[in-house]
Amino acid sequence: MDKVDEVAVAMPAPQVNERRPLSMSGWPILGLVLLLTVAGILLIKQAAAGDTSPLIAVGVVLLVVALLLLSGMMAIAPGEARVVQLLGRYLGTVRTDGLRWVLPFTQRRRISTRIRNHETDVAKVNDADGNPIEMAAVVVWQVEDTAKAVFEVDDFAEFVAIQTETAVRHIAGSYPYDSHDDDQLSLRDNADEITGKLSAEISARVLSAGVRVIESRVTRLSYAPEIAQAMLRRQQAGAIVAARKQIVEGAVGMVEAALHRLDAADVVDLDDERKATMVSNLLVVLCGDRDVQPVVNTGSLYQ
Repeated sequence: MDKVDEVAVAMPAPQVNERRPLSMSGWPILGLVLLLTVAGILLIKQAAAGDTSPLIAVGVVLLVVALLLLSGMMAIAPGEARVVQLLGRYLGTVRTDGLRWVLPFTQRRRISTRIRNHETDVAKVNDADGNPIEMAAVVVWQVEDTAKAVFEVDDFAEFVAIQTETAVRHIAGSYPYDSHDDDQLSLRDNADEITGKLSAEISARVLSAGVRVIESRVTRLSYAPEIAQAMLRRQQAGAIVAARKQIVEGAVGMVEAALHRLDAADVVDLDDERKATMVSNLLVVLCGDRDVQPVVNTGSLYQ
């Protein structure tokens, strides 16, 4: 089990979930408001001309009802939602765009449900081997549950930013920058696996805030400036050793093939000493990083 999997993100269980309130299309209500307004004004004018107090009262009542109905109107744009509360109680969330109507005297809070990006600052942390590194990431997220986003945290956008930075620091400190073991994940060599674990941890941290993580990517990964040169030399040395190892393995194979073909063709009969000399010369020629100078032997093989 990886080190990062052993650390569980214990977030509180949400106390409220999103639901739909009592709402309807606003266009019929708007027509009713216009009708009540016109009727109320006409009654008031007629009553004023004839000095009829009951008609004036009816007209005022109609205007008040129209005003109350109008206070429940709201226009919702695509990619937005309205969290509806009545006297502090959560009634539900309206996600249908267009002109909508809900109960009057309700408080309606606008929440964006569009896809957002957040890029973390460059975090300077120590990796699993204790080497200082710099790491940054970008996360693509979206509000999925508006009730949790409003009532479970103070500011869900700031919450996502802080939890993302925390996850980046945790992932950076859980794995080495470079791994010398094929069975161990590293930040540089296993980018896809590390990205998957980063997305999983961010999702677990922001789940209680009603946020869904769509994708996360590491945008910067490097050694800290104070050790960058030393680590560069270390990487170059490792590359040189790996290249030399491959060259030696190829040279040994070529020498074995040459000796085998000489023995099979019975071109020359070499004793063990001459074979050792031949192997040494061939390895020098094949493994050397400079061109060799040929030497013509005009004597016997033993001179």
